[in-house]
Amino acid sequence: MTIEENKNNVYQAVKAACEKANRSSDEVNIIAVTKYVSSDIAEELVKTGIKHIAENRVDKFLDKYQALNNYDLTWHLIGTLQRRKVKDVINLVDYFHALDSVKLAEEIQKRANHTIKCFLQVNVSGEESKHGFSPEELDTVLDQIKNLDNICIVGLMTMAPIDADNQELDEIFSQTNELRKSIQEKK
Repeated sequence: MTIEENKNNVYQAVKAACEKANRSSDEVNIIAVTKYVSSDIAEELVKTGIKHIAENRVDKFLDKYQALNNYDLTWHLIGTLQRRKVKDVINLVDYFHALDSVKLAEEIQKRANHTIKCFLQVNVSGEESKHGFSPEELDTVLDQIKNLDNICIVGLMTMAPIDADNQELDEIFSQTNELRKSIQEKK
């Protein structure tokens, strides 16, 4: 199967899911995570019309950005970001999907030259191996970062246990959705 055929299959699956959920597929952005492919393969994907590219490691992000910076793309960093690496990457990022500490938010605020759309990482499953805020501390965290004008919180992100069954997945993502609704109501 070609990259374009694969992309079209994903688009069709998203369209079908949106129809089932009574949503417009125009509300959904497909984000191509390119962490296991070369810059050449990522470029082939971009040439099929993909506009959102994501990487989970700073070094790979920088490689892809350099190779694809002549395209009009929206860039996502989806992995853990160490504070010492913020300066290397933050001004190339449109969305950061793993804001997991107030200190990291403060470093982004200090280094960013534009507003970064961020997802707060929430450890809903309570796993010790996972990063993120506990659900109970979200209100405090939001209060601490609300005046950081280079950060715009656009949502929540959580990671389910790798061995979670469907029931556990439903519970974790339902709880995350309830947290999102609670935050929205307080705005």
